[in-house]
Amino acid sequence: MQHWLCHRKLATTSETYVKSMSSKQANNARDALAKHIYARMFDWIVEHINKALHTSSKQHSFIGVLDIYGFETFEVNSFEQFCINYANEKLQQQFNSHVFKLEQEEYMKEQIPWTLIDFYDNQSCIDLIEARLGILDLLDEECKVPKGTDQNWAQKLYKQNSGSAHFQKPRMSNTSFIIVHFADKVEYQCEGFLEKNRDTVYEEQINILKASQFQLVADLFQEKDDVVPAKSSRVNVRSAKTVPKAPNKEHRKTVGLQFRSSLTLLMETLNATTPHYVRCIKPNDDKEPFSFDSKRAVQQLRACGVLETIRISAAGYPSRWTYPDFFSRYRVLLKKSQMMSADKKLVCKNLLETLIKEPDMFQFGKTKIFFRAGQVAYLEKLRADKFRSACIKIQKTVRGWLQRVRYRKIRKSAIALQRYGRGYLARRYADFLRLTRAAVISQKQYRMVRERRAYLRVRQAVVTIQAFAKGMFTRRIYYEFLLHHKAMIIQKSVRGWLQRKKFRRARDAAVTIQCAFRRTRAKRQLQQLKIEARSAEHLKKLNTGMENKIVQLQRKMDDQSKEYRTQNEQLVLVNTSLGAEVNKLQKQLEQVRSQQGEGGQLTSLQEELERLREELQEASAQRKKLEEEHSNEKLGLQQRVEELERENTLLKSEKEEMNRRILQQSKSIEEDDSSLAQRESSLQAELDQERQRYQNLLKEFSRLEQRYENLKEEVSLAKFHPGHRRNPSNQSSLESDSNYPSVSTSEVGDTEDAVQLVEELGVEKAAMDISLFMKLQKRVRELELERKRLQVSVDKMEELARSKGSEAKSPASEQETADLAYNNLKRQELESENKKLKNDLNELRKAVSERASQNNSSSELQGSYNLLLSQLKAANEELDARKEEVLILRTQIVSTAQLMERNEHIQESNNVPELNSKEPVDKEEALRAYHGLCESKKLLEAQLQSQSRQHKDELEALHTQIELLKDDILKKQEILNYTSSLSPEAQVEYSIQQEITRLTNDNLDLKELVEKLEKNERKLKKQLRIYMKKVQELEVSQADAAQTNRPRPELCRQVTVQRKEKDFEGMLEYYKEDEARLLKTLITDIRPSTVSATVPCLPAYILFMCIRHADYVNDDQKVESLLTSTINGIKKVLKKNEDFETTSFWLANTSRLLHCLKQYSGDEVFMTQNSAKQNEHCLKNFDLTEYRQVLSDLSIQIYQQLIKVAEGIIQPMIVSAMLESESIPSLAGVKPMGYRNRSSSMDTDSGGPSSYTLEALIRQLGQFHSIMREHGLDPEIVGQVVRQLFHCINAVTLNNLLLRKDVCSWSTGMQLRYNTSQMEEWLRANNLYQSKAAATLEPIIQAAQLLQVKKKTTQDAEAICSLCSALSTQQIVKILNLYTPLNEFEERVTVSFIRNIQNRLQVRNDPPQLLVDTKQTFPVLFPYTPSALSLETLHIPASLGLDFLIRV
Repeated sequence: MQHWLCHRKLATTSETYVKSMSSKQANNARDALAKHIYARMFDWIVEHINKALHTSSKQHSFIGVLDIYGFETFEVNSFEQFCINYANEKLQQQFNSHVFKLEQEEYMKEQIPWTLIDFYDNQSCIDLIEARLGILDLLDEECKVPKGTDQNWAQKLYKQNSGSAHFQKPRMSNTSFIIVHFADKVEYQCEGFLEKNRDTVYEEQINILKASQFQLVADLFQEKDDVVPAKSSRVNVRSAKTVPKAPNKEHRKTVGLQFRSSLTLLMETLNATTPHYVRCIKPNDDKEPFSFDSKRAVQQLRACGVLETIRISAAGYPSRWTYPDFFSRYRVLLKKSQMMSADKKLVCKNLLETLIKEPDMFQFGKTKIFFRAGQVAYLEKLRADKFRSACIKIQKTVRGWLQRVRYRKIRKSAIALQRYGRGYLARRYADFLRLTRAAVISQKQYRMVRERRAYLRVRQAVVTIQAFAKGMFTRRIYYEFLLHHKAMIIQKSVRGWLQRKKFRRARDAAVTIQCAFRRTRAKRQLQQLKIEARSAEHLKKLNTGMENKIVQLQRKMDDQSKEYRTQNEQLVLVNTSLGAEVNKLQKQLEQVRSQQGEGGQLTSLQEELERLREELQEASAQRKKLEEEHSNEKLGLQQRVEELERENTLLKSEKEEMNRRILQQSKSIEEDDSSLAQRESSLQAELDQERQRYQNLLKEFSRLEQRYENLKEEVSLAKFHPGHRRNPSNQSSLESDSNYPSVSTSEVGDTEDAVQLVEELGVEKAAMDISLFMKLQKRVRELELERKRLQVSVDKMEELARSKGSEAKSPASEQETADLAYNNLKRQELESENKKLKNDLNELRKAVSERASQNNSSSELQGSYNLLLSQLKAANEELDARKEEVLILRTQIVSTAQLMERNEHIQESNNVPELNSKEPVDKEEALRAYHGLCESKKLLEAQLQSQSRQHKDELEALHTQIELLKDDILKKQEILNYTSSLSPEAQVEYSIQQEITRLTNDNLDLKELVEKLEKNERKLKKQLRIYMKKVQELEVSQADAAQTNRPRPELCRQVTVQRKEKDFEGMLEYYKEDEARLLKTLITDIRPSTVSATVPCLPAYILFMCIRHADYVNDDQKVESLLTSTINGIKKVLKKNEDFETTSFWLANTSRLLHCLKQYSGDEVFMTQNSAKQNEHCLKNFDLTEYRQVLSDLSIQIYQQLIKVAEGIIQPMIVSAMLESESIPSLAGVKPMGYRNRSSSMDTDSGGPSSYTLEALIRQLGQFHSIMREHGLDPEIVGQVVRQLFHCINAVTLNNLLLRKDVCSWSTGMQLRYNTSQMEEWLRANNLYQSKAAATLEPIIQAAQLLQVKKKTTQDAEAICSLCSALSTQQIVKILNLYTPLNEFEERVTVSFIRNIQNRLQVRNDPPQLLVDTKQTFPVLFPYTPSALSLETLHIPASLGLDFLIRV
C-alpha cells in the first residue's frame, strides 16, 4: 500500500508503466481512498442495520428521518459547502411548495375568504447549478479535459453565467465566484474543485484492500452480483440510494454527478411521502448559556423560511375545530334552550356569536371552524371556570350532607358518654372526700407527736453545746490575759536594752563626728598656711602655663604661614619679658597684701578654685562612665538592628520563595488544566483568603488609626498640665551667663523633623525605631565637630589679629573690631543653636512620654522607651560636658586678650615700671579671675538645677512607665486568653501574621526615616556651604576697605524658561512653596462635579505629571513630600466627607495614580501595552515600588469605605423591596393563611420614607453604577463593588426569610423569583453579568424555588436535595418548617417529609450556622489597567486655578 500510494499504473495496448506521483497527486489519491473507505463502511453499517430490522410481517408504511447540515458560509468556501448549499436550495424549494401550498389549499377548500400570498421561488438558482451548461455540467466537462484546471473552469463560469441574476464575479479575484442563494450570498474559491469532483481512486489500492488479512476490510470491498430482488411487501416508494455498481465503473463517475443523482432520488422520496419539518435555531455562535443573539436567530429564521410561515399563520387562522368536536367539547357553555336545535352547525354559530364579540376572531368553513390566535385558550378558560363552579357546588352539597350525618352520630354518642362519665366521676369524688377527711385527722396527730419529740431533742442538744462553749471561751480568755502579761514583761526588758544601746551608739557617733570635724578644721588651717606660703609660686606657675599656651599658638601660626614667623618670635620675646615683669609685680603685690592683711580673700578664692576643679574631675569621670555605657548600648542597638535586618531579609526570601512557588503552580495548572482543576480552585481560595486576611488587617489598621486620632483629639481637649512648665523664656539666665559657640538655627531642622516624625508615627513606631536615636546621636557628634572646627578657625583669626596688632596697632584696630564682632556674632548663633537643640531634645522626650501615657504600649515598647530616655540623657550630658569645655576655652581667650591689652599698655608707657601703676593691674586681674569663677559657679548651679529638673522628669516618667506596664499586662492577658481559645494551627498563623505585619511596618518606617535623615543631611550641607560663603564674603569685605558698602549678594531662585507648547513633554513644574496650594486645589477643595466634564481621573494625572518633573530634575525630597502629602490629604478628605460620590471619586483617582506609577515605572512587565511615546515618559531616577504598595493599601481602605457607605444606603431598602413590595400585581391579594390582616414591619403610608419598592432599589443601584462609571472607575472594580452589594442583598433577604414565618409561602417565592430575575436583567443590561454578581443571588433563588416546588413524595425530596445546592441543611429544614399554605387547598409540610430531607442531606458537610454573614467582604483585586491617554495631550481647564503650574 505504501508503494501504490506514491505510484500509479498506466496501461496501454502493449505495455504497462508505473509512474511516480507528485506530492499533491499523492495527497489527493490518499484523500480519495479515505473517502471511498468511509463510503464502503457506511454502506456496510446500513446493510447490517436493515438486516437486523427486517421482519417477515407486511409493512404498510415507514418513517424516515433526514438530518442535514444547514446553510453554510465561511471565510473560505469550497466544494463541500457548494454541495451542502445546493442540497439546501432543493430542500427549501420542496418546503415552500409543501407548507405554503397546503396552507392555502386548506383555506380554499373550506371556502374561507383569503388573499393569496406570493412566496419566494428559488428555481432559477437551482437551474444555475444543475441545468444544462450549469455549474455542475461545466465542472464535469472540465474534469474530462486532460489538462483542465480550476482557473479555466472559473473563466468558463464567468463567460457562461454572467447574465444570471444569481451569479456574480468578485471584483478583486479571478479564481472565485459568488452565488446568490435564498439565505445569503456565498463566495466560493475555485481552488480544489476539480480534484474533489474527480475523487479518483486507483484500482491497485482497491485490490490491496480486497486482499487484506483483516476480514472486515476484505468484506467491505468484496464485489456483489446483481441479484433481482424478491417481491416484498414494502410500499411502492423509490429508494433514495442507488444500487452500487462495479468499483471500476463507480470510480469513473464524478462526485458532483453522484451527489446530484442522490439528491434527485431524495426529492422523489420526499414528494412521495408526508414530510414534517423541525427547525433548529442556535441562540448564539459561541455556545454560551443564557445568551441569546436576536440578530443571529432572525437570520436563521429567515434562511429557513420560518418568517414566511409565521406571516401566513399570523394572517390566517392557526386553530381549527370540526363542528361535532367543537359541540361535544363546549356544550357545557350552552343553555338548555340552545341545545334543543338539531342543527349543530347553527348551535355552534350562535354560541360563538354569544361568547366572542369580535366577528373577525373566527370564521365558519364548510366542515370546520377557524379561530384566530388566543381564542381557543379563551374558550378553554370559560369551560374550566364552568366546570370549577359546578364542581364546587356539588362538593358543597355532598360535604354538607356528610357533615350533618356525622354530627348527629357524634352528638348521640357524646350524650351517652357524658351521662355515664358524670355518674362515675361523682362516685369517685365522694370516696375521695371520705378518704381525705380520715387522712387529715391521722396526719394531724402524727405531726404533733413528731414535732414535739424533735423540739425536746434539739433543746437538750443546745443546752449541752452552750455549756461546753461557754467554758471553752472562758478558758481561752484566761490564756490570752496570761500571755499578754508575760509579753509586757519581755517588751519592757527589751525596750530598755534597746534605748541604752541607741544612746551608746549616738554618743560614740557624736564623739567620732567631733573628732572628724576638728581634724578637718585643723587640716584646713594647715592648708591655708601652706597656700599663704606658696601663693607667689602658684601665680608664677599660672603665668608659665599661659606662656606655654602662647608658644603653642605661635607654633600653629608658624605651620600655617611662613611670613609671620619673625613677628611671632618678637611676640614671644615680648611676652617673656612681660612675664618676668609680671612675676616681679606679683611678688610686690604679695608683699603689699601681707602688709595690708588681705591674704584671706585670695586664699578663699584659691580654695574655691580647688573645689571646682575636684568637681570638674568628678564630672569628667562620670562622663567617661556614661560614654562607656553609651557605647555598650550603641553596640547592643546595632546588634538588634542587624538581627532585624536578617529577619527582614529572611522574610523577604520566604516571600519571594512563595511567589516563585505560586508562579510555578500557575504554570503547571495552565499546562494541565483538566487534571489540576481542583488544586487550582484550592489555591485560588487560599489566595482569596490571604487577600481577605490582608484587607481585613488593613481595615482593622484604619479603624485603630481612626480611634487613635479620636483619642488624641479628646486628650488634647481634656488634658491639663499641673505645675509650672518651663519654656525657652525661662532660660534667659543661661543665655546671659554663657556665650559658648554653636551652629546656625536653621541647622536644627533634622531634630525638629524627628520630633514631628515621632508625633506623626506615634509612640509605638517611634520608640521601636532605633535608627532615629542613632541618627540623633550622630547629629550631636556632627554638631560637636562643627563647633570644634569653628573654634579652631576663631583661634586662628585671633592669633592672626594679634600678630597684625604687634606690627601696627592703630591701623589694625578696625580689623580687630570687625573680627571680634564677627566672633561674637558666631558665638551667639552657636550658643542659641545649642540651646534650641537641647530644648528640642527635651521636647522630644516629653512628647514620647506623653504619647506613652496615652497609649497602651507593650513590654517591648516600654523597653524601647527606656532606651530612648537613656540615649537622650547621654546626649544631654555630652552637650553639658562640651559646654563646660567651651567655657574653659572662652576663659582662656578672655585672659589672653586681657594679657595683650596689658602688654600694649606697658609698651605705651615705654617700659617704665612703677609701683603705683602695677597694683591696679593686679587688682583688676584678680577681680576678673574672681568674676570668671563666679560665672563658672553660676553655670554649675544652673547645671545642677537642670539635672534636678531632669531627675524629677525621669521620676515622673518612671511612674508613667509603671502605669503603662500595668496596662500592658492587662492587654497581654487579654491577648493570651484570646490565643488560648484558638487551635494550635490558628495560634501559629496568628502569631506569624502579627510578626510579619510588625516587621513590614518597621521596615517601611526605617526606610522612611533613613530617607528623611538623608534629606536633612543634604539640607544641612547646603546651609553650611551658604554660611561658608557668607564667612568668606565677610572676610573679603573686611580686607577690602573700598568695597565695605557693597551689598551682599542675595540668593534668588533660578528662573525656569518655559518651553514652547509644541515641546510639551507631559510634565508640570511647581515651586516648593506652592505644594500646599497644589494639594489644596487638587485634593482638599476639589469637588467631583467640577471635573465631571473633563477627562476622568484628572487630579491623578496632574499629580503624576508633577511627580514626573520631580523625577526629571532628580529631586527626591520633592517626590517624597508630594506623595506623602497626597496620601495624607486623601485620608483627611475621606475622613471629612463620607458620601458615596466623594469616596468613589477618590477611589478612581487613587487607583489611576497607582496604575500610572506602574505604567511609567520602567518595568518591562508594565510596558508591554505602552506606546513608544509613553515608554519615553517613564521615570528615570527613582523606584517608587514602596509608594505603590502604600497606594495599593490606601485603595483597599477607600474600597472598604465605599462598600460601607453603599451598604448603609441600600440596607434599609432590601427587606421592603425584595420581600414586602408587591411587584407582580396578580399576587397583590395573595397572602398566607392566618396573615391576611397582618402588616409587615415596613408597612407605612404609601410613599412614606420606610416603604421601598424593587424599582427604587434598582434605581439606587443604577445611580451607584452611573457615578462609578462617570468617575472613570475601572470596570473590574465596578464589578467587584456590584458583587459585594448583591451579596449584601442576598444575605439580608435570606436572613429575613429564615426568621419570618409570614413570608415563607408560595406567593412570596413567586414574588422573590420575579425580583431576582429583575436584578439579573439589570446586570445584563449594564454588562455586569460576568462579574460573578449573579452567583451571589443563587441561595435566595434556590430558596424561592424551594417555596414553589411540591413537597410531598420521595421524588420531591430528591428534587429538593439536588436543587438546593447553595443552601445548608439547617436553612432548608428551617424554610420547610416555616412554610405556610396560601389557602385551604394546600397543606403544610409533613414532619416525615422534613425528616426524609434531613436523612438525605446528612452526607453534606455544611457549616453549623443558620444565618448568612452580612459583614462578609470578598477580597478586592485591583487589576493593572494602563491608560491609553498620552500625557502631552492632557488639557487642564482654567477653572481649576492651576495657573501656577509650568508646562515642561
